[in-house]
Order: sequence, then structure tokens, then C-alpha cells
Amino acid sequence: MKNVLLAVVGLSPQVITETLYALHHTQRPVNQIEVITTRDGKELILAQLLAGGRGHFYKYLKDYGIDPRTIDFGPHSIHTLCDEHGIEIPDIRDEEDNEILLKKCLELGFNLTKDPETAVFFSVAGGRKTMSSCLTLAAQLYGRAQDRIFHVLVSPEFERNRDFFYPPPRSTLIELRDAHGHPVFKETKYAQINLIPIPFVSVRDKINPRLLDTVRDPGTL
Repeated sequence: MKNVLLAVVGLSPQVITETLYALHHTQRPVNQIEVITTRDGKELILAQLLAGGRGHFYKYLKDYGIDPRTIDFGPHSIHTLCDEHGIEIPDIRDEEDNEILLKKCLELGFNLTKDPETAVFFSVAGGRKTMSSCLTLAAQLYGRAQDRIFHVLVSPEFERNRDFFYPPPRSTLIELRDAHGHPVFKETKYAQINLIPIPFVSVRDKINPRLLDTVRDPGTL
């Protein structure tokens, strides 16, 4: 079974490495990553996670002895939301942007669940609440028995640190901020990243098979 991580990401690309960490440490290896994001989110992923093979995604793989060839993830995996003119949108700002987001979530949810030999992990930890809501809807419409919705919970003080991407195998001391914004120093071994399965009811089996030949809007289904 091939495991595909489908994630919505806002301005915190850390959610991808944090989710990978949580999945791998619960014996759920990932073979492919697909990301739905905005223009600003894409730029952060390219700069911080990929960085031409030097980003935190590759550092994570090296730290934990994972062959990069076993996970399909690169610039081609980033699905940037675009308006009707093909211009990438910087943020989800209004109802029109949200419609674009929903269409993309449904499109990828539909396409990735076509193959019975794949399991799709829908990650709703990143981005605005509307992003997680739209991806959850896609999972409810197209999810199968082997598919899952996941959220990750990260220790608050580490979550607030823009330089924290995952707990490295060898603990290091890093500067954090407490709830009042005061600097504190803590070992990364104290960071807790918990994978939270989100129960959901799939209606895929209730949909007329003739309507599953292509992606459709929720009203039609």
C-alpha cells in the first residue's frame, strides 16, 4: 500500500515536517507528499523545506536515515491556488478565494483516491480554518476505508518558534518564547508532537457510481 500525504499549508511549512515526524514515529511511512497552499505559502515551502535539496525536509530525512528517493516531494508537489486568470493568490481573503480552495481540495481528493492501492492521509493541521474545513469535506466525499484525516498537536512553546521544524535525534538547546513573549531556553527532546486521528464519516459509498467518473461539486454529489 502506497501512503500519500495530502496537506493544506499556510505560512508555517513546519507542519509538513512535523506531520512526517509524527507519521513515521507511529509506523506510518509516507511515499508521496502533495501540498495545497497559496502563493506566499509556496514561497516559504520552496525556501525553507526544499531549498534546492538543502532545506529542512532533506535535513529531516538525513537525520532519521530516510532515503530521499522513497518520498516523492518537490516543487511539482506544490499545488498553488490560482484565480480565473491563472494568477496565484497570496491568501484566502474572501468567498471567491475559498471557492478556489474548495475546488482544489476536491480535485486532489478525487484524483488521489482513485487508486485502490493507495492510502491518503489528509492533513488538516496547516493553514486557515477554511483550508482544513475544505480538505475535511474532500475526505468525507471521497475518502475510503484506508484513508485517514490527521491533525498534529505541537508543544505550544515549540510551535511558536519559526525555526523549529521537528525534534532532531540528538537533542539541542534552542531559544523559545513563553506565553508572555519572554525568552526561554529548552532542549528539543522536550518537544511533543502528537498525531491526532480525526474521526469522519465518508459518504463515498452512498454516491451514485456514475457521479464518481470525474470530480464534481458537493451540491451535485
